[in-house]
Amino acid sequence: MSILVDGNTKVICQGITGSAGASHTKGCFDYGTKMVGGVTPGKGGLKDANGLPIFDTVAQAVKATGADATMIFVPPAGAADAIMEAADAGIRVICAITEGVPVLDMIRVKEALKAYPHVTLIGPNCPGIITPARRVSGEGATAKFEGGCKIGIMPGYIHTHKADAKSGKAVGIISRSGTLTYEAVWQTSQRGIGQSTCIGIGGDPVRGMGFIDALKLFNDDPHTDGVVMIGEIGGTDEVEAARWIKANMKKPVTGFIAGRTAPKGKRMGHAGAIIGGADDTAQAKIDALRACGITVSESPADLGSTMATALCM
Repeated sequence: MSILVDGNTKVICQGITGSAGASHTKGCFDYGTKMVGGVTPGKGGLKDANGLPIFDTVAQAVKATGADATMIFVPPAGAADAIMEAADAGIRVICAITEGVPVLDMIRVKEALKAYPHVTLIGPNCPGIITPARRVSGEGATAKFEGGCKIGIMPGYIHTHKADAKSGKAVGIISRSGTLTYEAVWQTSQRGIGQSTCIGIGGDPVRGMGFIDALKLFNDDPHTDGVVMIGEIGGTDEVEAARWIKANMKKPVTGFIAGRTAPKGKRMGHAGAIIGGADDTAQAKIDALRACGITVSESPADLGSTMATALCM
């Protein structure tokens, strides 16, 4: 009941001894993710505060633990090398959380990854991916979970497994915005709707997984009942996704486009959130989505209710 990751996914953290890497490794570990180790060159043989082994290279980590996914918390200048090291080692899902990765570095990575068809890159500059776990005890931030997989910085406790959802339904969530990902999760959970998998694809102009990549997977997942797609100004990804949805999607999709009041030529929040012409304004994207039959939320406050309506709840 998920795409890309589940309770069997074995995860490492590249940059596990840095402050962000250490903090979020603990968060993923506490959520119940199968965290199996981490990588920091020069610190191989040590263990982190969770008792996880630290390795000098990703290849060593994969050989020792069988890891098939990674989250990257290394500084921007080293992120491209970290991505390629993971790909070379046979890692299947790479979540690059790092913000500020040089665009030229990512152009080179995108080209190099064509030789690694087994790899799915999520990010950079993203919150990661989560397949919700079953809640076994507690409430809120003190809740305990099992059977899920959280890779990155998403707050696990707001997510709902389909089996725990009052409606018995679950939706996939794809977003360029981390914060709006959490908002969509919270609102759907509050309405008794679970999530199959949530993916923050990141807001950089050059990144790994895009909307269509995720939509294809959700379309084929029998346990995903609908999809929330959250975009923003800049680029043409949302419009291309809308055309794909119209031609191929078998499930209801709702959308939201952030940046209606953004001025032309001014970057807004994300490196890729900049209006370059009339076709990548928020309104132009909203019009394109609606023309393809997608119901678009007028406000972030409507994300949950719009999806509930689409699911005929």
